[in-house]
Amino acid sequence: MNKNKDVNFIKNFIRAVIIIVLLIGVMVFLIDPFFHYHKPWFGLKAVLNDKEYQCIGTLRHFDYDALIVGSSVAENNDNSWYDEAFNCKSIKAIRSYGATADLCYLLDEAFLSGNDIKKIFYNIDPSSLNADVAPTFESTGCPMYLYDKNPLNDIRYLYNKGVIFEKIPYMLVNSYLVDYDENLSYNWAKWKNFGSESALGLYFRPKTKKSMMDETVYDDKLLGNIELLTTEVENHPDTEFYFFFPAYSMLWWDGIYRTGERDAFIHCEKEMVKALLKYENVRVFCFQDEEEIITNLDNYMDSIHFSPEINKYMMDKMVGDENRMTEANYEDILDNMKNLSDRIVNELIVPYEENGQITYEQ
Repeated sequence: MNKNKDVNFIKNFIRAVIIIVLLIGVMVFLIDPFFHYHKPWFGLKAVLNDKEYQCIGTLRHFDYDALIVGSSVAENNDNSWYDEAFNCKSIKAIRSYGATADLCYLLDEAFLSGNDIKKIFYNIDPSSLNADVAPTFESTGCPMYLYDKNPLNDIRYLYNKGVIFEKIPYMLVNSYLVDYDENLSYNWAKWKNFGSESALGLYFRPKTKKSMMDETVYDDKLLGNIELLTTEVENHPDTEFYFFFPAYSMLWWDGIYRTGERDAFIHCEKEMVKALLKYENVRVFCFQDEEEIITNLDNYMDSIHFSPEINKYMMDKMVGDENRMTEANYEDILDNMKNLSDRIVNELIVPYEENGQITYEQ
């Protein structure tokens, strides 16, 4: 008798455990804070603050016809700016460091989504031009179970403690209790301080000034990155590509001058622009030489990350077709940037150095 009770208890306990486990999996599937299975249901909002986990799902499952593509400097864009200015529905394709291979991987996923993508707004970081030409998601520890389309390893998502106890509650609160703005996906500006004190405090100047490298030093990787981007353009002739070089601060230019990389970066940019301008569905814009912006350190939190106002400024210029690079002017624009970087090093940064505001690398 007691033995039968024990057996029944064990059976009921196992059934209860199985039911609970199944319910947890169903709950994660339905709410889906990483959008691995679907776009938001039940009036939930697209609460996006974790690009490595969420971006790939949004590209596969959301409805859109435009992409804002780039590194962390593109995250502070308000999607609605682009939607209103270009009459589109945009989402972001963001990858830390903005390596070309990684961003092209995201573009490929977007083009496979079934959406009719009409416009791509692509932020070109100078460092992306000499980055590795193979995607780095796996090597940098990204959750590949969200990328690889293998349902067998989804258990790592469906029964993830962080997802169940952190991500789902956060999504519910921001969807139903907080006035969350979906257009500010991945936006980090409100948690940061912008100003010269912050920018200078996070800039560690190379102690020694090295000789300028040969400008072709990065050509091997550059050619691979040119091929990656031009292949995207060639494969999608009906999509308009807006490429732009963002407004890094004069601290960044001072840094690459002292490491001897300045001429190599300028050369890489010239070669990339020359290759892109061969295509009718491409426009290229340059904001690197906006002297009033890049020399005003109050616009920055460090040497490269600028305030959302600068994101808006660049978009407005693209809407007006200003700051556009053409086959006739692109070399002059980048030569002028080279000359401006000389002034930065020899004149504009000198007062900060004289006032003891520059910290050197140890």
